[in-house]
Amino acid sequence: MRPLDGLLVIDFSTLLPGPLAGLMLAAAGARVLKIEKPGTGDDMRGYDPQWEGASINFALLNSGKESLAVDLKDADQKARLMPLIAKADILIEQFRPGVMARLGLDYETLSALNPGLIYCSISGYGQSGPKRDVAAHDLNYIAESGLLGLSMGSASQPVLPPALVADIAGGAYPAMINILMALEARHRTGRGAYLDVAMTDNLFTFMYWAMGQGLASGQWPKPGGELVTGGSPRYNLYPTRDGRFIAAAPIEPKFWATFCALIGLEPEFADDEPAPERTRARIAAIIAGRDAADWEAQFAGKDCCCVVVKTLDEALTDPHFRERGLFAHRLRGASGADLPALPLPLAACFRDPAAGPVSAPALGAQNTLIFGS
Repeated sequence: MRPLDGLLVIDFSTLLPGPLAGLMLAAAGARVLKIEKPGTGDDMRGYDPQWEGASINFALLNSGKESLAVDLKDADQKARLMPLIAKADILIEQFRPGVMARLGLDYETLSALNPGLIYCSISGYGQSGPKRDVAAHDLNYIAESGLLGLSMGSASQPVLPPALVADIAGGAYPAMINILMALEARHRTGRGAYLDVAMTDNLFTFMYWAMGQGLASGQWPKPGGELVTGGSPRYNLYPTRDGRFIAAAPIEPKFWATFCALIGLEPEFADDEPAPERTRARIAAIIAGRDAADWEAQFAGKDCCCVVVKTLDEALTDPHFRERGLFAHRLRGASGADLPALPLPLAACFRDPAAGPVSAPALGAQNTLIFGS
């Protein structure tokens, strides 16, 4: 038995944060009904690349769910949802603040119908405050929180982070955490809860060290100037002769000593405190003298916290991840073909080990079953 077996989730969200939260709930056993607009559905259905006649992005984020096509501006269609909401355990929505209220689907209205309902609103800036109605995306959220400013490259070579940190770490994951806490609270009190999940708010946790440094010392961290932003030779990226990179993080003295010995760093550079940039430049010159495979062999089995930066396709075939079953769950396409499902941060004991491949629903696939038409 999975921990959320028997729970019903009504999911009004689109794109990434809410659907990922719903995906985790579904993987843990909940029944997730995805409410989509007729005709086109979730905008992500149209995203490239396509796989098996559908968007792979949509399929990865919505497998194991059911789809209902409902025009929320049509009173009759909306009314068909009310019996489902009346017995639902969780509702997720990701509209701009105020939209659900205009539709008559706000927490106050629905909690009167269903007092045990856990209602989770995910938005960029939250349901209150001067920025609540500002249109933005992940890049804007990490920029406004100060996170991007800690490590964004130089003016001539700005760096765009490849991970959608605000959407996932600031939105989907906090939503899941708070929903689970609300379920425990409901178990004790019988009452549901309203959860205001603001993606930008939740980014500040990732900068605990930067906030501590600035607030305690008045010396606010700079890009390229701190331990984790490139200011130390002990936590840096070093190009190899063949154009790959070594990710070196031998911070502690014992790891640093091993690292220095393995690369042959001269004693006058090993003491990096007086002139860290001088040491960093010398390490860069040494690492650039050999290919990545040579360094990988040199570091193998040694405690020095150094690895070759892998490409994503290399990581997907890494024996370590495969042995841990990270890609054991499968996503099934329309023709029966399958590929690895999206790995989720759920402990193995909360997943069904006997579950076969899961599929993403066709738009409105459950309309006839649930509504009769």
